[in-house]
Amino acid sequence: MRHADYFDNFLKNTVNLSQFNLGLLASRVDAIYAALKADPDLGPRLVKKIPQGSWAQETIISPQNGKPFDADFLVQMKEEPDWSDDVQQYINAVYKVIHHHSIYGDMPHNRKCRCVYVEYANNKMHVDIVPYVILADDRQVIINRDDNTFETTNPSGFTQWMKDKDKIANRKLRKVIRLLKFLRDHKNSFTGTKSILITTLLGEQVEEWKKIGDPGYYSDLPTALLHMVGDLDTWLQARPIKPSIPDPSNPVVTFDHRWTQTTYSYFRARIHAHATEIHDAYHETDEEESVKQWQALFGDKFQAPETSSSSSKFGAAGAAGGTTGGTELPGISSSGRSGRAG
Repeated sequence: MRHADYFDNFLKNTVNLSQFNLGLLASRVDAIYAALKADPDLGPRLVKKIPQGSWAQETIISPQNGKPFDADFLVQMKEEPDWSDDVQQYINAVYKVIHHHSIYGDMPHNRKCRCVYVEYANNKMHVDIVPYVILADDRQVIINRDDNTFETTNPSGFTQWMKDKDKIANRKLRKVIRLLKFLRDHKNSFTGTKSILITTLLGEQVEEWKKIGDPGYYSDLPTALLHMVGDLDTWLQARPIKPSIPDPSNPVVTFDHRWTQTTYSYFRARIHAHATEIHDAYHETDEEESVKQWQALFGDKFQAPETSSSSSKFGAAGAAGGTTGGTELPGISSSGRSGRAG
């Protein structure tokens, strides 16, 4: 059975990142960007900030107990011809401001391969700041500090691809991604698989033609979950060897380097198991047994809304949560989103 009201309640109260944390994240990003912009050397080099990754794509979820949640944002910088032979200077310039700042300098912070991060220990949050440049030849790049090279990217293109796929899926793709990320993070089902891979592989399963023979293919969340995971399982089972995973917005870039054959095989096996579990719970005709099967997959917090009145109020509450329906996330405009995480 579908139990769509259980799914709505589960997303709202267990899976989705809270409105408080979404608002806190947006304010922290604004404050970091303001600090960078205020620096007399770095500030004139900055163009704008752009949310990216799971935050921008509305697939961010509540973290495991005791673990921080994280978010990325791009800092678009002007091209500096003098740095063309030493492109890590883009990251170093951002790091220098953070390191010497009166507030952020005293917080845990450092450089990674493609970003500078800042940790908020009390709020269990960390923010990745990803320098991003549009070159004179219109190529969009981020910086790989380890190799001291540019990497081609297309954040707005990935976001548009994601929005197009989500529209085909009746706004269910983002929710299905969150459910799979919950299984990965909270149930430890397939550790070692990056979010960008989950997002790309699930999105590639969504096709308009699938609704021709079955207009209800993505009609509600449990139905969309059944079909997307089932279709992904079919695709994976046909590929025992780790396949190439092109960036749908930039075919010259692939994501499969984020997997090993071992982690790919593990993910493939776990999706196969989950596809069977979802099929059985969805098609179980006994209501109580169906709930038990869904709970075996998602845990005891997969529950019905407390009362019918609370269920009727859920729509407004869900919109306030910022990650259900068509509600925009705080600090993200429909024209200011991005895609690929660094």
